[in-house]
Amino acid sequence: MKISCGTDIIEIERIKSCIENIGDKFLNTIYTEKEIEYCESRRAHKYQHYAARFAAKEAIFKAVSTRYGTLSNWKDFEVLNDENGKPKVFINANIPSLEDIDISISHCKLYAVANVIAIYKEN
Repeated sequence: MKISCGTDIIEIERIKSCIENIGDKFLNTIYTEKEIEYCESRRAHKYQHYAARFAAKEAIFKAVSTRYGTLSNWKDFEVLNDENGKPKVFINANIPSLEDIDISISHCKLYAVANVIAIYKEN
């Protein structure tokens, strides 16, 4: 078994600025429909949730980049919450030998952070 990790932190204001200045083009490039629906449902805190998912996608890429190569599409990774509210990663790409992936995301007023652990089968 091989374990790989990825971490990312981002300022909430950077994502808010991108959404306000670029709008739907930014949203539809980075996020899936389900991710947008979830973040928009958070109303006053939606930018924190968008930023957390952005950080999550960056952390996922860092954890799988040695096996996956170049990120071809931001939507290859979808971060949704399970029935208990825990974030879960859904991967819409073929990543050789990936056995499991776990994620933790958090945010406050200024920052969002994500940490990912990817577990691979040994070849």
